[in-house]
Amino acid sequence: MTSFRKLYFVLLLFLILTGCLGATTGVVTDIQPGERPDIASDEGGLWMAMDRVEYSLKSSGSLVTDAQLNSYVGDVVCKLAGPYCGDIRVYIVRAPHFNASMAPNGVLQVWTGLLLRVQNESQLAYVLGHEIAHYLRRHSLRQWRDKHNKAEALVFLQIAANIAGHGYAGNIAQFIASASVFAYSRDHEREADELGFGFLLDAGYDPGQAANVWRNLIRERDASDEPEQLIFFSTHPATLERVETLEKLASNSVSGGTPLNVGTERFNGSVLRLRSQLLRDELRLRKFEQSQVVLQQLIESGVNLGELQFFQGELYRMRSEPNDEERAIEAYHKALAYEDVPLEVHRELGFIYMRSGKRDEARKALRNYITSNSGADDKAMIEFYLEQLE
Repeated sequence: MTSFRKLYFVLLLFLILTGCLGATTGVVTDIQPGERPDIASDEGGLWMAMDRVEYSLKSSGSLVTDAQLNSYVGDVVCKLAGPYCGDIRVYIVRAPHFNASMAPNGVLQVWTGLLLRVQNESQLAYVLGHEIAHYLRRHSLRQWRDKHNKAEALVFLQIAANIAGHGYAGNIAQFIASASVFAYSRDHEREADELGFGFLLDAGYDPGQAANVWRNLIRERDASDEPEQLIFFSTHPATLERVETLEKLASNSVSGGTPLNVGTERFNGSVLRLRSQLLRDELRLRKFEQSQVVLQQLIESGVNLGELQFFQGELYRMRSEPNDEERAIEAYHKALAYEDVPLEVHRELGFIYMRSGKRDEARKALRNYITSNSGADDKAMIEFYLEQLE
């Protein structure tokens, strides 16, 4: 069991344990900076459970430790959260799905699949501001108290018990099923959108980027063979109504002549260095139709096209449908026209040519690979192939 899978197993178990706590009635007000609930309350028990989850998260092998990226995301959070900055701990988790979640105790998880899909700082800030709004308004506690006294809570416990009984194997569908039981209500979602939108404006970000996040996710969902497997939709329903609402909020908030911070350069400066790994993780999911949408959106942005055309070729190679080999060769050759092309493009071209019996093209490509990448770990293997091709 990987550390990432263990983390969610622990999360489920502690949510079961907090189900034994009686709900405290009364009006739920916004959390205040520096506030921590009474340990004897149901909220205190929920915080204690999430503190233990955070303890496990800190030692998780799935955390991204890149200092520049963590500092960058933390800086965006503080711009949005203001006086709550010191209460929020940011953890970037290497998981190739669009997701961000804010625990009631101030733990903010940002998954790398989100960083692959948002294209600028304004889009990232919209998602983070939305999650901070859930935290400030104590939506998790409200949902917990509501479902604690309903049959839906029993469904959650049954799912969690089933996972525990079968030795949780990290099935993402099971995680989605359990998460969807505790999805925020529509009222909470609208409230988080409005409050988070205010954070976005106060920090000087471009409000027009918020709707673009959902447009892109809806495109990805519509292309997917299993649209229910999109994790963020399990707790944050995506509808055209939501897009329209965000567009109206943006149009009503823009004042003439006011400079807006889209933040493309700052975002690229921190994320592009890691994007190759994020794309590799994405393709390992083998959800090629939705990955194609993600790739196309990135290609349309026009940033590091050599890298993107290489991964377009990788998608075709891994998918291996009729004519995909020819499509892969075409994409690899497009990648070669750019300086940022990954060096392994020559190796993959060589392998494709070897399989198709094009020995001269294979030799040329493999020689280019070891010439341009003399320190490659697989150099000995490539030299062996070249000897066989002579």
